[in-house]
Parts: sequence; structure tokens; C-alpha cells
Amino acid sequence: MFRAPAETAEPVLAALLELAPAGLEQVDGEGWVEYALYGAPGELPAFPEGRARVGGAEVVVRGDEVADDWAERWRRYHQPVLVGERLWVRPPWAPENPRALDVVVDPGQAFGTGSHATTRLCLELMLELEPVGSLADLGCGSGVLAIAAAKLGFEPVIALDNEAAALEATRANAAANGVALSAIERHNLREAPAPWSRTVCANLMCPLLLRVAELLPEPPERLIVSGLLEEEADEVAAAFAPLRERARRSAQGWSAVLLGG
Repeated sequence: MFRAPAETAEPVLAALLELAPAGLEQVDGEGWVEYALYGAPGELPAFPEGRARVGGAEVVVRGDEVADDWAERWRRYHQPVLVGERLWVRPPWAPENPRALDVVVDPGQAFGTGSHATTRLCLELMLELEPVGSLADLGCGSGVLAIAAAKLGFEPVIALDNEAAALEATRANAAANGVALSAIERHNLREAPAPWSRTVCANLMCPLLLRVAELLPEPPERLIVSGLLEEEADEVAAAFAPLRERARRSAQGWSAVLLGG
């Protein structure tokens, strides 16, 4: 179990993804985020209990013996999510919802299935948009935003991430959904500007969003930013001027903002 300050969640998660062959759980608290890694003996490196540095950040490490049924418990952790009564985002073992558009996301690569508040808020704001023109998913993770966008009718849709495991997970999930994304590519948003799309979704942490704003040569027509603690939303929205805030959603201490011209 690794507990880190919320503002360091992104680099800590990136580092832990390299160590988690059997999955990872994320729990958000007031000002902190906790990651639980599972693995058989010998699969995971040993970390001493107490304070350690992971991904350049200080974390608190706790080790617990996991029950034999941990795999089934991990499955129960990932539950389907109904977003706006139109999108049903689920792991492969959950049943379909015949009254909603089905998006199947395997959390096996530890990027989640869409149940995290930041992803749900992005999807809620996406549902408010007319699905026309191109869309870019920056920091695609499991690909849930890109896949949902393609199923809603956005086209072309591209998915970008700097993590090879994220791109692999996005490709697998797109194939499982019968979705052909226009591009699934590695892209370092800290060093290179994001490509222009009519609509952009960026579910990233605050420091990276500010860097994306700094590098952006031309703002999109519509931009959804998420991954923000509630107190960070105003600063990030202002960084993307001249785009103006059109809508905001908040849940569990997180916020997502829809910006437009």
C-alpha cells in the first residue's frame, strides 16, 4: 500500500504501473491518494514499511498480507458505472445495460474502468457536447474517454499517452469495443504541444495541465480538463484563456471544467 500527497499522484502512479503485473487499486482521500498493489510472492519488489521515494515523491508504504481470494476481491472493486443515463462503462465480467451505450474497459493494466470521479466527470461533460468533428484524448490511460467519444460519434479520434502500457491497454480496449481509433500514439505532453483537435479531453494532474496550456499553439474549440482538485480548477481554467468556462462538474473533491471559445 502506497499513500502519497494528492498533488504527486501522477508521477507516483506512473512509477507504480511498472511494478503492478496483477493490478492496482486507487483510493482518494482528503489531500491524499492511496495505491494498493497485488502480486504473488516474488512478483513485486520489496519496499520497507515507512517513508520511501517513488516517482520522485515521498510516499508512506504499508505492507499487508492479502487473502487468497484477492483476485476476486479486486474484481468486485471494479464496478460498472452509468454516466448520464447514456453511457454504461463496465469491466468485461459485468453484464451489459441494454438501455445505455456499452463501453467495456478491462482494468487489467491498472488504469481503471471509468469509475474514478475524474473520468466520470469528463464523460458527463462529453455527453453535453454535440459529437461532431475530431477529438483528442490526452493521457488516454485505458482509452475509456477515446472509446466513449468514438462510440458517441466523434470522428476522427486520437489517443495519446507517454506510457507504453497505456497505449497497449488502449489498443486492446478499442479492439474489444469494435472501435477503430484514428491514432494511438506515444506523446510527451511535457515537451511537445498537443496536436490540434476540434475537441480535446485532458484528464491529467494540475502541473501537467498547466504545461499543456503553456505549450498549446492554438486552443481547440472545446476543451474538457479534469484530474483537478476542486481548489485547482480556477487556476487551470484561467491558464487556457482565451477559452472561457462553459460548465463545471465536481465530485469527491475533484473537478472537471468544460472550456470553449
